[in-house]
Amino acid sequence: MSEEIERPLTFIRDNAGKYASAKADRVYLEQFRKSKKAILVVEAEKAGIKTVADREAYAYSHPDYLGLLDGLRVAVEVEEKLRVLIDVARLKINLYQTQQADSRAERKAYGA
Repeated sequence: MSEEIERPLTFIRDNAGKYASAKADRVYLEQFRKSKKAILVVEAEKAGIKTVADREAYAYSHPDYLGLLDGLRVAVEVEEKLRVLIDVARLKINLYQTQQADSRAERKAYGA
């Protein structure tokens, strides 16, 4: 197998686990964000904050919630970077396959 095809295949193999982990982190944080909001709304209620709107404002502005959003931002960035790099590797593989098919067709057309 040529290096043209081996390098992108190796890259995909070596980064598939990292991509899966990054995606799992992002999905977890997206789901936990809902739980964290609920926890903070209950905390606000126990602290005597009366209205639902004020409890939600408390939750959304809480440092823990804002920190979770920062973590989510980082998780999305890591996942998207790996996804793009893997997509580029796939494109290289597709390009190589197309070049090989074109080369075979050309050899067949000229009887080589």
